[in-house]
Amino acid sequence: MQNWEVVIGMETHVQLKTKSKIFSNAGTAFGASPNSQASYVDLALPGTLPVINQKAIEYAIKFGLAIDAYIDRNSVFARKNYFYPDLPKGYQISQFENPIVGSGTIDILLNNNSKKTIRITRAHLEEDAGKSVHDLFSLHTAIDFNRAGTPLLEIVTEPDLRSSQEAVAYAKTLHTLVTWIDICDGNMQEGSFRCDANVSVRLKGSDKLGTRCEIKNLNSFKFLQEAIDYEVKRQIEILEDGGRIIQETRLYDANAKETRSMRSKEDAQDYRYFPDPDLLTIHLSQELINMKKSELPELPQQMKERLIKDYALSEYDSEFIIQNYAAAQYFKQGIEKNIKPKALVNWLMGDITNALNTQNLDISQSPITPEILAKLIARIDDGTISQKIAKEIFALLWENNHQDIDNIIESKGLKQVSDSGAITAIIQQVISNNPKMTAEYKSGKEKAFNGLVGQVMKASMGRANPAQVNQLLKEAIDKI
Repeated sequence: MQNWEVVIGMETHVQLKTKSKIFSNAGTAFGASPNSQASYVDLALPGTLPVINQKAIEYAIKFGLAIDAYIDRNSVFARKNYFYPDLPKGYQISQFENPIVGSGTIDILLNNNSKKTIRITRAHLEEDAGKSVHDLFSLHTAIDFNRAGTPLLEIVTEPDLRSSQEAVAYAKTLHTLVTWIDICDGNMQEGSFRCDANVSVRLKGSDKLGTRCEIKNLNSFKFLQEAIDYEVKRQIEILEDGGRIIQETRLYDANAKETRSMRSKEDAQDYRYFPDPDLLTIHLSQELINMKKSELPELPQQMKERLIKDYALSEYDSEFIIQNYAAAQYFKQGIEKNIKPKALVNWLMGDITNALNTQNLDISQSPITPEILAKLIARIDDGTISQKIAKEIFALLWENNHQDIDNIIESKGLKQVSDSGAITAIIQQVISNNPKMTAEYKSGKEKAFNGLVGQVMKASMGRANPAQVNQLLKEAIDKI
């Protein structure tokens, strides 16, 4: 690797959140019975004509505005000609010379916390193909046309990425953005967000691009990284053995953890693009563009900068909050409930995320709302309960969020002990039972003090006020 540079460009197919297809009124719901959502238009029956879905156009405009890209006021649909059984027309309606979204940029955060700007070449609208199913019959391939005509926004980068880690960082950033502006549900398992990686290698110092191979349909960030790493290794071994790379399309076998040849890679001229005679040029008014711009929410990068500036959150904490729109909204609602920003981040990154991951839930499905969390944190702040007890109550609330926090504290006797006399009595007992640990602390071993604190908290069943325990324990030992 030390002699080689990796060059990666990405093509990402984002399924748009329209209720109907891009050129017909057939539905787009996932999981429908095979071929139950394929209209005459999708099946290309004679005499049928496509009609553009305006919502798909509006979603494309929103994306272009979100990356500060050029919006083509006069974009054109083209026919991309190739034969495949799941493409009933014998061509795909896409965009070639005049895509709706032109050049823009997306900033990504690298592992060393530095930023890198990735250039977006274009984003164009197109229809999806159907699905070939090869394992239903021994001698035949089945075709499901439900996906045929589903609206896609294909987002293409310049070859600006230099490692699989950068490619994953870009894919995650893009995934956050398209779900944030609500143009895609982002469900990778259902195929709503699929990545193609164009991978090549070249000797370090060279400005000439190597021959690229395209790895198709990577539907997880883990597979994206594994596929690129394998492909880079494969290409380098071929070149160092004196071979040459063949331009081709490859698939990733997740079980074998390797890429495999699928077909030779076509170039644009192989598709014989020409303007689709059945679809007029899309003329966009400035009024429509302005309206879509006004509908954009505060974007992830904008929110991140505001979190750092207004709440003094770290880069790491702010990056966590903007990972998805639902988490950002939870944070925003928590702030409105007067939760201190850092405390809110800590709960989000800790107990809430752990509980969500255990049950495979999204934060929008959290049984503990910002309002409930605010009341729990308020009981810590006013000294009613300790942080440790709060975590126990959190677990109880997670199972039944209809419980009242104050009732839980009262009924289970969880109220924090702040009576200095009661705490002192416990401390005296602990010191008496742990003479060796007490002597170690007096001789300068700070860890021994933590052990004594732990014994006091254990004896109080976690109910003693930690701040008072520290103060009274030191005072008691100093008197010895």
